Amino acid sequence: MSWRSSHRRLLAGGGALTLVAAAAIATAAVEPFGGGSGDGVARAAAATDSTAAIASGRLSSQVYANGTLGYSAQADGTPYAIVNQRKGAYTSLPQVTHIARCGKGLYRIDDVPVLLLCGDVPAWRSLYEGMAGPDVRQLNRNLVELGYATRDELDPRSDTFSAATSHALGELQEKRDLDWTGSLRLGDAVFAPGPLRITKVTATLGTSAGRGAPMAQATSTRRRVDVDLKAAQASSVGVGDPATITLPDNSTTTGVVSRVGTVASAGRAQSGGSDSSGATIPVAIALDRPRVAGRLDRAPVGVQITTGRVRDALSVPVTALVARAGGGYAVETVAGDGRRELVPVRLGLFDPADGRVQVESPGLSTGQRVVVPST
Repeated sequence: MSWRSSHRRLLAGGGALTLVAAAAIATAAVEPFGGGSGDGVARAAAATDSTAAIASGRLSSQVYANGTLGYSAQADGTPYAIVNQRKGAYTSLPQVTHIARCGKGLYRIDDVPVLLLCGDVPAWRSLYEGMAGPDVRQLNRNLVELGYATRDELDPRSDTFSAATSHALGELQEKRDLDWTGSLRLGDAVFAPGPLRITKVTATLGTSAGRGAPMAQATSTRRRVDVDLKAAQASSVGVGDPATITLPDNSTTTGVVSRVGTVASAGRAQSGGSDSSGATIPVAIALDRPRVAGRLDRAPVGVQITTGRVRDALSVPVTALVARAGGGYAVETVAGDGRRELVPVRLGLFDPADGRVQVESPGLSTGQRVVVPST
């Protein structure tokens, strides 16, 4: 059997397993034996003891928590700020929950559209032929992806504002009922990382629009579940871990951990359906099939994150573990003639769903019987 040291075990260092299985181990027959040599220790059978077979097969470890289904925004969970850069009066504003697509009008000032373009670099200057920079590169990428130029006509990776950029931009301006200028004045467009879902509008129709003033807030259109995990739980969770999400109607869908925060905050962590005070780490889960979430927003959901898997592991019921004097664990095997032997074991993955734990020892094999205290 191979030992997978890469697993982020719930029982890392033995601490988590000790907490989970403390009650079971406390009731087990604890009999000190020395040196970790693995020498057999025979004793009389207790009338209340039963046995269980050592099994071989798949194990998985999970973290259970309550989360909130919504829409993803910035990495820290805060919404995007839509900042206006044009002077005039607001004559049209988006509605809350409106989905704004890149390349289309987002709002109007003096009845002239302000476009939404995709990009991480915020608008901070006017752009025209001959200029260069990362903001020009994202403009070129928009023009190609929106279909106003081909890759042969305009390299979407170029950071230069070329004649091809000017022509493609003019095509976009004409399509959106703007004057064909072939340049992008500061305030003509707002750049954001993808399509937006408006969550709050702070501007008011008819009021003056000031440069550099936030006029709305938004999230992306990507669905996400946010979970605040206890710091101890979060330590076993990693980006890419699969998750199962239970929706409010009790249907389930799948997702994957997309982000694990690095800064703990004081708060109330939800785990296993109950709250407990303590430091928490934010964890984000992206849905594999976003459409199943419908229009749910800020909806409570249940989350099960699988933090580790073993394909072919020897395992025993966690209640079969015996605490060793001086540290570590053992299991008590029962031979066909009734002889019992304490065998030191190395612990691996703990599967809370089945109440089993991976064990490794040269003295163990599938089908052997181990003592499981009945009381």
